[in-house]
Amino acid sequence: MEKIALTAQTREKSGKGVARGLRRSQMVPAVLYSHGKSMPISMGNKEVSKVLNTEGGEHALINLTLEGSKGAAERMALIKDYQLDPINGKLIHVDLMEVAMNEKVKIQVTVHITGNSIGVKEGGIFQYGLRQLEVECFPNQIPDYIMVDITALKVNESLHVKHIKAPEGVRILTDAELTVATIQPPISDAKLEAMLSAAPAVAAEAGEPELVKKPKKEGEAAAPAVEAKGKEAAPKKEAAPKK
Repeated sequence: MEKIALTAQTREKSGKGVARGLRRSQMVPAVLYSHGKSMPISMGNKEVSKVLNTEGGEHALINLTLEGSKGAAERMALIKDYQLDPINGKLIHVDLMEVAMNEKVKIQVTVHITGNSIGVKEGGIFQYGLRQLEVECFPNQIPDYIMVDITALKVNESLHVKHIKAPEGVRILTDAELTVATIQPPISDAKLEAMLSAAPAVAAEAGEPELVKKPKKEGEAAAPAVEAKGKEAAPKKEAAPKK
């Protein structure tokens, strides 16, 4: 894995106000974690974003030069986590984890699918299972991704974690029985037509709600569907008897 050189400045102050000030200066607030301890730092937003946007950038091995402390110090680190602004997508925070080149680390690595499977050629439908695998290895052995070939996969067949050959020096920790890729059988024309024709029928059955009327008692006249609002109607006067 290629090492990427980045520079960071140590900072004593933290908090929302400090973070906002750093972002206005095109810096990103960050924290470097090391053996249970943490150090607040700041890094150039543009430089870190460029790393994250490259292939395997999330797992890049960073040669970090710290400035602002007593003498410049160099640390090897991995990007542990990062946050993006949900509105504009800009980088707003980064967490880094210091590593030692002689100590193994556990990290998530992306799965890349390659090959045109036999099942897809026969009309089957490819479906992803896992998109990442947890692996353990030394920092300089972290792969940018793990390639998975599905060429031999037929309809109704699945490829599991146990079928993947890990790169040299890398041990896959993810459950061996979990599915990485599968080829589902194609939907027949008759079934597809039945599904499409059933949809309008269901909608038609729903229709408009009927007005529910209160059942009348024996000998009682049916009540009007909608009662008029306002003053009550005056009772009818009985006709005077003819003289």
